[in-house]
Amino acid sequence: MSSLRLFNVAGGGAAEVVSATAVRERHLQELVERNMEALLGVRFLASEYSTGPLHGGRIDSLGLDENGSPVIVEYKRGQSVGVIPQGLFYLAWLSDHRAEFQLLVRERLGAAEAAQVLWSAPRLICVAESFTRYAVHAVREIQRNIDLVRYRYFGHELLALETVVSVTPSAKERRAVRKRDRAATTIMQPCAVGEPL
Repeated sequence: MSSLRLFNVAGGGAAEVVSATAVRERHLQELVERNMEALLGVRFLASEYSTGPLHGGRIDSLGLDENGSPVIVEYKRGQSVGVIPQGLFYLAWLSDHRAEFQLLVRERLGAAEAAQVLWSAPRLICVAESFTRYAVHAVREIQRNIDLVRYRYFGHELLALETVVSVTPSAKERRAVRKRDRAATTIMQPCAVGEPL
């Protein structure tokens, strides 16, 4: 539950506007996608993007931030159970499918934008009613570019977004991740029996 309270002070009184969660996750997603640049500072690219039969998932929203970094947005109507591992799974998928993402950027925003995609710090934004203290701690520990954003509706016309935690790894940490990713994708040639490794 958010500690933010909102009051309507029209007419000199103070009437509290009661907060609520989205009726359906899809309603929240559609609202954010229509207004993604204003709400999150991200240009919208695609909704319910399929990761294909091997990975068997659908990324809620894909976008590109003001720095040119790829952005995955995942939504949860209620508390964020499982959203962080799911988002990390999609970040790994994105790293393995860079050409596919750049083609999407090219189709939606043009060749110049596609050529400027910044792969050193892809982002994950999780939007949910609330996050457990374990989720907040996990995000701080894993040192990936992750934002946890809490939402609340106030009446039918107001939406509040609160950044609970925003982790942006340092340049040194990003280099270590890139080095680890390159090492993980190194192809080893098999050795014949008796040859030194």
